[in-house]
Amino acid sequence: MQKILVANRGEIALRIMRTARRMGIKTVAVYSEVDRNAPHVRFADEAILLGPAPSNQSYLVMDKVIQAALDTGAEGIHPGYGFLSENAEFARRVEAAGIVFIGPRPHAIEVMGNKLSAKEAVAAYDIPMVPGIEEAITDLDLAARIGDQVGYPILIKAAAGGGGKGMRIVENREGLREGMERAISEATSAFGDGAVFIEKYVTNPRHIEIQVLADAHGNIVYLFERECSIQRRHQKVVEEAPAVPLNLAPALRAQMGEAAVKCARACDYLGAGTVEFLIDGQNNFYFLEMNTRLQVEHPVSEIIAGVDLVEQQIRVARGEALAFTQADLKIQGHAIELRVYAEDPLNNFLPSIGTLTTYEKPSGPGIRVDDGFEEGMDVPIYYDPMIAKLITFGATREEAIQRMRDAIDAYRINGIETTLPFGRYVMDHPAFISGHFDTNFVKEHYSPAAILAEREEVDHVGALAAAALFEQELRQLRIPATASAAWQNKRC
Repeated sequence: MQKILVANRGEIALRIMRTARRMGIKTVAVYSEVDRNAPHVRFADEAILLGPAPSNQSYLVMDKVIQAALDTGAEGIHPGYGFLSENAEFARRVEAAGIVFIGPRPHAIEVMGNKLSAKEAVAAYDIPMVPGIEEAITDLDLAARIGDQVGYPILIKAAAGGGGKGMRIVENREGLREGMERAISEATSAFGDGAVFIEKYVTNPRHIEIQVLADAHGNIVYLFERECSIQRRHQKVVEEAPAVPLNLAPALRAQMGEAAVKCARACDYLGAGTVEFLIDGQNNFYFLEMNTRLQVEHPVSEIIAGVDLVEQQIRVARGEALAFTQADLKIQGHAIELRVYAEDPLNNFLPSIGTLTTYEKPSGPGIRVDDGFEEGMDVPIYYDPMIAKLITFGATREEAIQRMRDAIDAYRINGIETTLPFGRYVMDHPAFISGHFDTNFVKEHYSPAAILAEREEVDHVGALAAAALFEQELRQLRIPATASAAWQNKRC
């Protein structure tokens, strides 16, 4: 495989291309009209225009992407994440065109792409499941009976969903009708499928995911866990590896890792994937779903395991066996990732679109920035609002947190609002520092007023410091009223 096409944009396209270049592999970028001058387009060896800005006219048009690979002689297509990365039909078409799909087999994507079929696939492997119904429903009366059986609160989830869409927490029977209607409506709009399923809502859960890697020779390893509990609207903002409570529980880490390997084996998995679990207050863990692609937060796993996951994806796609075993993998230090979104944390994390009038990213030991923007660029309305992933790492969690604080303070972005202030708030919060937090962190601890109060305090301290400095300079500039200068005070 001497040339690959990256069927994506922005930071993930650049991240894949950098590894490919290091491996001596040429790359082909695809782009929409709005991304014509984007960094990933300039970085690639070749670039092909797909079409207008809307993704359904460019990045999501399978035939255009495949034709671009054929026209440039690309032997493989890496889908990144998002867009076509978890589309089994796309994977089939790529293979039918004689091109290598750098990802799992279509069957695995299909099975794990539906939460119900995923649960059915792993059921034979004795993996813990959250109590609930293992079939898709739309009937309100049936939903009411299930809710009574498993006990409230319950979680209604879109069967074909992801990213927090088509998901509703229902606290009691009275709220069931509204919860069902909203979940079905949102699922239909987002996925074209209104089927939902119901399971017991695990209160105060932690969201832990396990990175797995599998080759075509039957070898599967897990690259430890990621803590992904800091979320807004069921979507992650801060991730870290390893997870805090598992640092003192190697047995639990091994149990979850082995369960994740079983999930990969259940669907004949190939390449890099992620198995997600919920952990309750008693350290019971439950299978949630499997993501059949590279995750946004994969850098923290790469860092602590010392493995380039994109390189491994490419090697596996070329038919190579993994060059290491589970016994070879050791946790090295601690890593934290903050997703820098073009969102306003002071206004319910609503999108903030505009021009990056200032864009200066931090650098230094223990700091990594995966981004796809430059100063002067516009943040388009057509795609995911993530500008960058800010990653810090250190020998200890404390060191990684401090480096994240420093990196956030050094990051200069003007022209739009971002999640940087929220990230700094998290890094300074006692619950995060102590590790005593769960997926309710935002609901229980965060409010825009908290950031505003911190800003006012910083401004107040700054004003006092400026006043003190001004007073000091005034004292230094005063001319003392000595006897030799007495003539100044005499009238002429």
